Amino acid sequence: MSVTIYHNPRCSKSRETLKLLQDHGIEPTVIEYLKTPPDAATLRELVGLLGISPRQLLRKGEAPYKELDLANPEITDEALIAAIASHPVLIERPIVVTNGKAALGRPPENVLSILD
Repeated sequence: MSVTIYHNPRCSKSRETLKLLQDHGIEPTVIEYLKTPPDAATLRELVGLLGISPRQLLRKGEAPYKELDLANPEITDEALIAAIASHPVLIERPIVVTNGKAALGRPPENVLSILD
């Protein structure tokens, strides 16, 4: 089984989710998304796999969220995707992807639902 985690090593939930996967015998492909940000197409795919809107992927406490006025309900999904692609710190984390499914590791146990 191929498993990928979009990971931020400075985030406790991200570290906990990675450890949970490893404790289940899974060595995922780790993408440190702040060093290797996903492009807009990948973000669209992730949002689709997660079954959420781009707005739900946003970390509202980050500076770019306020600076770019991303709380404005008139901002389109495509504009949100572009903002996230330009400012990957806005990505809610961690995201685990496997077998055409994805889950947010908040809490980390959420990812167990997509592991077959």
